[in-house]
Amino acid sequence: MVPILVCSAVALAIVLERFWSLRRKVVAPPELGDQVREWARTRRLDPEHVRELAASSPLGELLAAALSVRYRSREVIKERVEDAGRHVVHQLERFLNTLGTIALIGPLLGLLGTVIGMIRMFFAVMVSGVGDPMKMAGGIGEALICTAAGLLVAIPAYIFHRYFRGKVNDLTIDMEKQVIALVDELGAQSEPPVAVRAAG
Repeated sequence: MVPILVCSAVALAIVLERFWSLRRKVVAPPELGDQVREWARTRRLDPEHVRELAASSPLGELLAAALSVRYRSREVIKERVEDAGRHVVHQLERFLNTLGTIALIGPLLGLLGTVIGMIRMFFAVMVSGVGDPMKMAGGIGEALICTAAGLLVAIPAYIFHRYFRGKVNDLTIDMEKQVIALVDELGAQSEPPVAVRAAG
């Protein structure tokens, strides 16, 4: 039961942390994409703006990755965003593998506890005989509690694991749309300012 209780505490902590960290306004603020495209239109894209954008949110990190190479070809911008995207998705999926592992091992830990309890009970029967049938039935019931506890931990862990996977996918699609809109905006302004062309 002790490993099952530890798994339940870890699973609860992960679920609460992911609910807090995967809020849409934290990951992909609704107004950020429009704001950055407005920056691109008005050429207010100095390095300080880009640094603040990258630190603001996961979506800001992706948009900043595109802006950092905005005067390169579309292929270069796409590669930079994909590199940043892998890092961002990894952060969004943080702890989800652990939650999935708990969902997998919960029933196994419960079954192991039940088997160990049954083995102990049968050894006791071998030593002292059947004795009181009610006591034997109580021992079987206590052993089965481990299986029930394992399932009670595993089922919610699996549900939340699937829920957070779906939420990460939804957020990733939303961020992709915002990045594509920004890249299209940058493509419409493919000619850099005169000062930049001269510096190049």
